[in-house]
Amino acid sequence: MSEEEKINEESVSEESVSEESVSEESEPQDLRKAVVKEIISWVETIVFAVLFAFVITTFIIVNAKVPSASMENTVMTGDRLIANRLSYLFDKPERYDIVVFRFPDDESKLYIKRIIGLPGETVNIRNGLVYIDDSTEPLRTDFQAEEMITPDATYVVPDGCYFMLGDNRNCSLDSRAWENKYVAENKILGKAVFRYYPLNAIGVVE
Repeated sequence: MSEEEKINEESVSEESVSEESVSEESEPQDLRKAVVKEIISWVETIVFAVLFAFVITTFIIVNAKVPSASMENTVMTGDRLIANRLSYLFDKPERYDIVVFRFPDDESKLYIKRIIGLPGETVNIRNGLVYIDDSTEPLRTDFQAEEMITPDATYVVPDGCYFMLGDNRNCSLDSRAWENKYVAENKILGKAVFRYYPLNAIGVVE
């Protein structure tokens, strides 16, 4: 073999080693890029989920936990409910609706009660029954836990406000007891529509 041929072979061998070295160096870089891409994908998914949850809970539903027995036996202590914020977007709240609202005496707290008196009505409580204006026919009592024991009283509901009572009326701090007795319409956050916990009581709230 000539001297020139030896030089050419050595040159080819050096080029081969050099290419292999470049290939080995690129593998960690490709791996890093793949990991970064995966992390970005997860971050995007989490951010989207958080934003989606924020929009749902801010504009569409109220996720509420019932802390007391004031609405038993319709809604039990510890029940978890969903209230629909869009229920009153085009309609007014109605009598007997169960609603989540800001407590008039402390708006940092959320309460859940049943609407009894509508704007402009006079609510008369006599002998444990509720009458509206001059009606001699009392309101429904089928959802009450027991017969209401309370002093006779009359409440005149201001325009744009609602009079609230709990279904468990002998154990409920409601419009009868509050300092600010009426709930303004714009403080009603939503109508309670669905119970999702406990699992054995999942269903529509009425």
